Amino acid sequence: MAEVLVKKRISLSVPHMSGNEMKYINEAFESNWIAPLGPNVDAFEKEIASYVGVKEAVAVSSGTAAIHLALILLNVKKDDSVFCSSLTFVGSVNPILYQGAQPVFIDSEPETWNMSPEALENAFEEAVRMNKLPKAVIVVNLFGQSAKMDELVSICAKYNVPIVEDAAESLGALYKGKASGTFGEFGIYSFNGNKIITTSGGGVLVSNNTEKIAKARFLITQAKDPAPYYQHSEQGYNYRLSNISAAIGRAQLEVLDSRVNARRAVFQKYENELRSLTAVTFMPELENTFSNRWLTTMTINENLTDITSSELIAYLAEENIEARHVWKPMHLQPLFQNCQYYSHGKNESISDKLFHTGICLPSSSSMTIEEQMRVVDCLKIKLGNK
Repeated sequence: MAEVLVKKRISLSVPHMSGNEMKYINEAFESNWIAPLGPNVDAFEKEIASYVGVKEAVAVSSGTAAIHLALILLNVKKDDSVFCSSLTFVGSVNPILYQGAQPVFIDSEPETWNMSPEALENAFEEAVRMNKLPKAVIVVNLFGQSAKMDELVSICAKYNVPIVEDAAESLGALYKGKASGTFGEFGIYSFNGNKIITTSGGGVLVSNNTEKIAKARFLITQAKDPAPYYQHSEQGYNYRLSNISAAIGRAQLEVLDSRVNARRAVFQKYENELRSLTAVTFMPELENTFSNRWLTTMTINENLTDITSSELIAYLAEENIEARHVWKPMHLQPLFQNCQYYSHGKNESISDKLFHTGICLPSSSSMTIEEQMRVVDCLKIKLGNK
């Protein structure tokens, strides 16, 4: 019986080690700093804060934990409302539920795929009429691309509502020369295994409000009072990042710029190779911004091809190539079926369209030219001459 040749797996986004991680890990072992907290955590926080240009950073167990901390520090409580981008991962939204608050979802706009200023303004106007302004607005920067922060910051300032900038996917990106994640009262980054750099799992909360970050450090270590025994006057959390994980993060941060350049090169090659496919449009890059192109994403114009995004993803899976739909909008999730949603335009939901037509392509910074051309050739076979 003939042996079936299995093609090598091409994954969506894999960790890419720098080669320097073991140096910091070994230092932790040699000094016996194995438990959470330690010199690597302290150094990693300072290095992240310096890189993005903020006063303080606190390293935590996940990006979701960082968002949860931000909402706690903004005094979000039961029955409050929080506006949030709809086109995102559920980790952006679950912390709202942790606080017993109500998410209100805001549509995307076509130039960045991120929060629509028009939809946000409409949501605020109705909130004023209802006498129920949100406690916070969570703006998500998808796939490495910043939202229209000038417009969004201006709107939120008008209503005196703070922004939490979910930059989980956009570390290393810039908006008009300023680091993504530094426009709100708080910003968050994720170091999950699939992100542009990783600590294997973890996140960070950043802010220029040093008092709030000090409070965050207190909360993430179970809110232990300054007493000679374990005394607790308020609810705390075990959200610390370990010294070992921070060791990995320090080595990863050293190569962040090269990882951004590599992801942008992957995007550029896809764009160059596939420009002849009229049914394909790539996620745009807003003028005066710099996307880290964490994932190369595209949409398929179903008026120009008889192949749907689902069919293309299934075909690539048969070729042992991992591709995915863009995030399913939160307002379409069963968990949030009773939540309010504000669309970009009347009878026009941009996030719905992006979900139905969008695809994320393999984009690892360690991806070889041969691997990428395998993906390109499959796309041309399936979408060419249609």
